[in-house]
Amino acid sequence: MKIIKMNLTDLKKPGKNVRIHTEQQLREFQRSVEMFGQIRPVVIDENNTILAGNGLYDTLVAMGKKTAEVYRYDNLTDNQKKKLMIADNKIFSLGIENLDTLNSFLEDLQGDLDIPGFDEEILKQMVSEAEDITDKISEYGTLDDEEIRNIKENAGRKEQQIQNAAVEQDIMIQSATPSQQNTKESGKEYVGAAGFVICTNCGEKIWL
Repeated sequence: MKIIKMNLTDLKKPGKNVRIHTEQQLREFQRSVEMFGQIRPVVIDENNTILAGNGLYDTLVAMGKKTAEVYRYDNLTDNQKKKLMIADNKIFSLGIENLDTLNSFLEDLQGDLDIPGFDEEILKQMVSEAEDITDKISEYGTLDDEEIRNIKENAGRKEQQIQNAAVEQDIMIQSATPSQQNTKESGKEYVGAAGFVICTNCGEKIWL
């Protein structure tokens, strides 16, 4: 397979495209190009019409690039071109991630989680919460901006709740009687006569 370099101005977008490229996807395309360069060719026909790689083409244009690596088909029928466009957009989506390997790689990266296709802060949160990492990674691609923002906000609130609860627990334990300090029931720790308990699992204050 011979890859050639062509000017982007010489390439043509097809009249119809099977794949709709979202703004988020194009942003991640750009991050990938900035980090790794162009890792796959744009596929065109004998008329320089793009058969595969429209999102990559749009990204390169938006980045101000002048050229792209290209693979040209010169002998496809119109039906074959349409089949290629459909297959290119569908076959990749049929695969599934090996989450065990993905989790292992994330751990090996030791906090260096700037990875195109993922939100770095969400990855850090997922790695720190090993019990539900596989579920969140598998659904990341379906999250919209609002859901991503909610995950970050909830993580911040949870961390603040735990910190506040720890301070309150220290204060109440210091003022509690010895018998109150030693009282435990179903994973909840009684820390005084103030009318609430502190959950030892999540640090949340539970009013009685």
